[in-house]
Amino acid sequence: MREAGGMRPRMRQAETVEGLVEQLIDVGDTVVRRGFALASGGNLSARLPGSEEFVVTGKGTWLDRLEPGDFTVMNLDGKIVGGNPDPSSEWKLHQRTYRVREDANAIVHMHPQHAVLVDALGHEIRLLTLDHAVYVRSVGRTDFHPNGSDELADSAAEQAREHNCVLLAHHGCSALGEDVGMALRRAMNLEEAATATYRALLLGDRTTGFPMSPDEAIQHA
Repeated sequence: MREAGGMRPRMRQAETVEGLVEQLIDVGDTVVRRGFALASGGNLSARLPGSEEFVVTGKGTWLDRLEPGDFTVMNLDGKIVGGNPDPSSEWKLHQRTYRVREDANAIVHMHPQHAVLVDALGHEIRLLTLDHAVYVRSVGRTDFHPNGSDELADSAAEQAREHNCVLLAHHGCSALGEDVGMALRRAMNLEEAATATYRALLLGDRTTGFPMSPDEAIQHA
């Protein structure tokens, strides 16, 4: 639903599953429009706090053309309990992460170009701004594993125990949040940090980073 004047509503914590779906539809449009994903290149999920069920985008759905019927409802055992009978091939990535992070209620998985490129070239993504430090804090990483595989889902979940942003080598990223809005903020800030790192590398800089720890940054934010 849009506010008066065509503005998107503020992304507060949704109170219903329908509200979660509405927010994820908006996120899908946002990540494609901003060039963080192409067509069906990524998937999204969310759950109500404390719930044993989550909604996830369906297989092959274009992120900027999502409709309520495109979402599958699954439980933490990996069983389909409603909605679209054909969930994303990456549903395990979401399910395994929720099982190890009780505080996570949304996951944005997208294929951001700079984050994947910087990592593929063997460079660490550097946090350079206050927003990077506050929202991203730290970046976990997995080696390459085939999409939809148990190896990818399990390794990403293990990294998510300590990190809210996980880079999936030669693939994409997974960003967690206590709500849909925070997961999106983290995903976007990770790609912005990667873009800044890429530009710094072009200028010959390989050392510049944020001048204090993420914990100190949060105190000053």
